Amino acid sequence: MNGIYLLLGSNIGDRQENLQQAILNLRTKGVKDIRHSLVYTSAPWGITDQDWFLNMVLEVTTVLKPEALLSACLAVEKNMGRERFRKWGPRTIDIDILYYGNQIINSDDLSLPHPGIPVRKFTLVPMNELAPKMKHPLLMRTQSQLLDECTDELECKIADITLNI
Repeated sequence: MNGIYLLLGSNIGDRQENLQQAILNLRTKGVKDIRHSLVYTSAPWGITDQDWFLNMVLEVTTVLKPEALLSACLAVEKNMGRERFRKWGPRTIDIDILYYGNQIINSDDLSLPHPGIPVRKFTLVPMNELAPKMKHPLLMRTQSQLLDECTDELECKIADITLNI
């Protein structure tokens, strides 16, 4: 299925290597990256007394259903040493499913589209780079419109990084 977008973020250790390894590990779980945004450096959101993040968005394809994709993402995070001590805290790698086509899911484990999309510049900037005209299936606003309307004032800028993937 197309129209699947993942957000990757890291602010612990070798952040660049963490992003690269996450992409390679996702491939072993049946997730094929089609294309990716540039890498961005962004101020931490939620809990601000931590290191800055490297973030990027992947457009992927997979035969995995949304719940199985979530399990694959969580397995990659765990295998890469992610520990969940506090919400929005520092992390080796974070992998969020932003969109799974136009599917809308609200379960205890998974919300699609990701509820944080419209309020987080570090998500909207790379999404707008990849798919500015793609509409949010609930808000019926394009990524470009959502970015224009976003009130998040935290810094998000292109990082001087090239991934070897």
